Amino acid sequence: MAITNGYIELSLLKSALSIQDEIDDDFLELAINSASRQIDQMTERQFFSTTETRIFAPRDNLVCEIDDLTSLTTLKTSSNADGVFDVTWESKDLQLEPLNNLAGGLPTPFTQIRAVDEYLFPKDLGEATAQVTGTFGFTPVPDQIKQATLILSARLAERRFSPLGVAGFGDLGAVRVSRFDADIENLISPFKRVRMA
Repeated sequence: MAITNGYIELSLLKSALSIQDEIDDDFLELAINSASRQIDQMTERQFFSTTETRIFAPRDNLVCEIDDLTSLTTLKTSSNADGVFDVTWESKDLQLEPLNNLAGGLPTPFTQIRAVDEYLFPKDLGEATAQVTGTFGFTPVPDQIKQATLILSARLAERRFSPLGVAGFGDLGAVRVSRFDADIENLISPFKRVRMA
């Protein structure tokens, strides 16, 4: 198994767990992959980049909310809401936001496009009338996300020693693995995507 778009290196997890050999590498790589995708799900973001074309339904005629975008190649709209993107916008026609790539004091990718000059977004009952080509994702991976991935990966790797969620037995009986980790939640909380309704 190999790590695909993982947010930490295998060597970091092995160091944190004081593992010297390579016997469990496949298992640990699976834990890193699983933790990284779980963080994607919890934050509604991906902390790696892909260059592709995606379509979006504008919120109104002035604003189109988009997935995290680090660079824009082209923006096209469909004048007839028929799936044909026949209008190509120029850079003067749009404004990427948040301005200065900052939201709440944190560096962040662009999450919406505002019409500012010649064109408006065609809004037709939620139809996908905007087509964006560019580099999507939240990069580089913030330190808080790396730390959360490390904690979660280690937690997943250690779960094999706590079958059925029982970590051991104490004076008061079974000690169960908690379903919630406050440290992970605190680390990822500032990066959770808030989408407009």
